[in-house]
Amino acid sequence: MSDSAERFIRPDGRLSAAALIAAVGTAAFVCDARVPNSLLSLPLLVAMLISSIITWWGVPRLRTLKMGQVIRTEGPQGHQSKSGTPTMGGLLVVPVGVITGCLISSEGRSAEQLLAIGLVTLAYMVIGGVDDWSSLTKNTNTGLTPKGKLLLQAAAAMLFLGWSAQQGWIQGTVDLHNGIAIPFGWLIWPLGLFVFLAESNATNLTDGLDGLASGCGALVFTGLGVQLMLRGNQGDPAIAGFCLAMAGCWLGFLIHNRNPARVFMGDTGSLAMGASLTAVALLTNSLWALLVMGGVFLAESLSVIIQVWVFKATKGADGVGRRVFRMAPLHHHFELGGTSEQVVVPMFWLITAGLVMLGLALRPI
Repeated sequence: MSDSAERFIRPDGRLSAAALIAAVGTAAFVCDARVPNSLLSLPLLVAMLISSIITWWGVPRLRTLKMGQVIRTEGPQGHQSKSGTPTMGGLLVVPVGVITGCLISSEGRSAEQLLAIGLVTLAYMVIGGVDDWSSLTKNTNTGLTPKGKLLLQAAAAMLFLGWSAQQGWIQGTVDLHNGIAIPFGWLIWPLGLFVFLAESNATNLTDGLDGLASGCGALVFTGLGVQLMLRGNQGDPAIAGFCLAMAGCWLGFLIHNRNPARVFMGDTGSLAMGASLTAVALLTNSLWALLVMGGVFLAESLSVIIQVWVFKATKGADGVGRRVFRMAPLHHHFELGGTSEQVVVPMFWLITAGLVMLGLALRPI
């Protein structure tokens, strides 16, 4: 069989990644053209270009440092060929998104909020980096203990929440659609902590196939940015620009992370992605938008929770329980059902794109 025929039957992720980049770019340009004070395309393009170049430069360095991913043996057997692919790619691109986004505003409340979002994003990047480095030095797929990892995540989140409380940035209500609001009062603080932990670990679980988390993350960041501009006086153009800078850094990374991936983001990237999404949502009263737009992240997380709970609840004397999914997280369920990775990833991107459009339609007004 010729190489061209083989590529047609087993396509790589080049075409789908190009389509995703084009869709995000189009959304940013249309928003800039139609919404007053919108400036989304510039941070998107700048961050995408820089992150793509830095990733191109950095992948050989990661390989030289022997930062090759260790693939868990209990995962799909087809993934064993990915062992040794450089990981910790988030270290290359997360600072690009943060720096580009923070340069959007240099004074006043917006600048301070951007700094807070940027710092908590970098804090989670460091936590993920420690976890990834620990995995690499142990030559296993496990780094920090689950409890230690959660404690570090909680500590970073509480510092951000404490700063926000001192400045009065976070409201005690969560706005839904059509003027409906849920008054949480002081409960907004434990809710904020929960969302930090849940979202960062959900994005971490989603990072299991080439380009899956980076593509979904770029779409959700874009959706949050666009909905902030569409909310008029209720939105924040500076934070909207930050969202598109983060979308750009993940699209630049996707160029190298799409199937077949030359680099993985690792916990370094996935934890930072979830923390950044949460910080943006909390400061802009966009928790509802994040819940809707990030439905794939939620589904991935719930699939693991359901799988573990049902297995433990039905475990017999032989130590074997029932499973709801062939394997969790959810993307592995489809893989083991015979759907190729090259199909699962674009399918999840399309679902995320649909949820982003739903979130825009149901945005707070």
